[in-house]
Amino acid sequence: MRTGFTEEQLKDPATRRSNEILRSCVHCGFCTATCPTYQVLGDELDSPRGRIYLIKDMLESGRPADERTVRHIDRCLSCLACMTTCPSGVHYMHLVDHARAHIEKTYKRPLFDRLLRWALSRIIPYPGRFRLALLGARLGRPFASLVPEPRLSAMLAMAPRSLPPVSESSRPQTFPAQGERRMRVALMTGCAQQVLNTDINDATIRLLTRLGCDVVISDGAGCCGALVHHMGRESESHAQAARNINAWLSGEELDAVVINTSGCGTTVKDYGHMLRNDPLAEDAARISSLAMDVSEVLEKLDYPECAPRGIRTAYHAACSLQHGQGVKSAPKDLLRRAGFEVVEPVDSHLCCGSAGTYNLLQPAISDELKTRKIDALEAVAPGLIAAGNIGCMVQIGSGTEVPVVHTVELLDWATGGPRPRAIPETIDSRNPTP
Repeated sequence: MRTGFTEEQLKDPATRRSNEILRSCVHCGFCTATCPTYQVLGDELDSPRGRIYLIKDMLESGRPADERTVRHIDRCLSCLACMTTCPSGVHYMHLVDHARAHIEKTYKRPLFDRLLRWALSRIIPYPGRFRLALLGARLGRPFASLVPEPRLSAMLAMAPRSLPPVSESSRPQTFPAQGERRMRVALMTGCAQQVLNTDINDATIRLLTRLGCDVVISDGAGCCGALVHHMGRESESHAQAARNINAWLSGEELDAVVINTSGCGTTVKDYGHMLRNDPLAEDAARISSLAMDVSEVLEKLDYPECAPRGIRTAYHAACSLQHGQGVKSAPKDLLRRAGFEVVEPVDSHLCCGSAGTYNLLQPAISDELKTRKIDALEAVAPGLIAAGNIGCMVQIGSGTEVPVVHTVELLDWATGGPRPRAIPETIDSRNPTP
């Protein structure tokens, strides 16, 4: 694709990077075939190719973002299926991130939109605030259908009926390896996940220590910055990234930074790019090189073969894991090694509609994608659904009676950990056997 940026515009590192990306696009349209919003809406401007043209025009002209451009960029899930499909290697993630930052700087949203986004950015990344907000939302949950604003209604409807107590594993400490130490890793405990489901981090710690890892919960680490990053709030996302980088590099040398929420993992692995022009650039690149999804670490640790369990398990591939990080086979291979019968739904490359805060900001499109995903999962008649991202788990779990559990919970169970709470005893009465 030909571009027309001026020499002055190309002095800006973000514009220079976007120019590289745009010039790699041959506008073949392959991306439209795997774009969830294009499949739902059928509008070329709601496909990656259409959005690329909108972004190119906005950035080249140097003009403030307009309502039309903002509407179509906001509808993008950032599922990154287009990056998996693209034969030319167009790095759409960096391009749309730049577009969102430009929108945030140049476009004045309606007052309610500004207030809603501000509230989300000030609540969800902070576990204490998020917990309080969810407790309050539970009171309004029965009246969600009566709320005229669809985004507020979606927020109330998504509020869980109960919350687990705060886990002690979230506080700064080190869990020693059982037996000989093979690795020393930091575990990212996250923000929303440690409020919504404490079992995931607990299972991760048990499993990693069982396989010979010292697991460090670093003092000062917190939200990865993804939520505000995808809103275009660069200064906030960079500050959250910097806090994590400093926390993880403050102690004894690490062999890996382990992440069990794939949406966070995609962002942490991109810290090197996000902070490439920051004084922390070298440290950010170091953390990006250390960041690993928990499934990648478990493969490195030679997760053991376990006895067959005979439980038909549908694996849901989170977009951030399969497209954002390119981790596709490891979770399925591990589940098979753990003794589960793994099946996949049709169109497993398509998003479930969660996408961070997308299901709160774009509830209509999100609901349609959720319905399609659940229909596909239930069509393979699973006893369980396994996923590697808390957002997907909440999204899918809100529309199905099939138990939805994190992959790491099943891997922990198979090697001696407790039965995941979401799994009823009627599914399998046998004790897990390594």
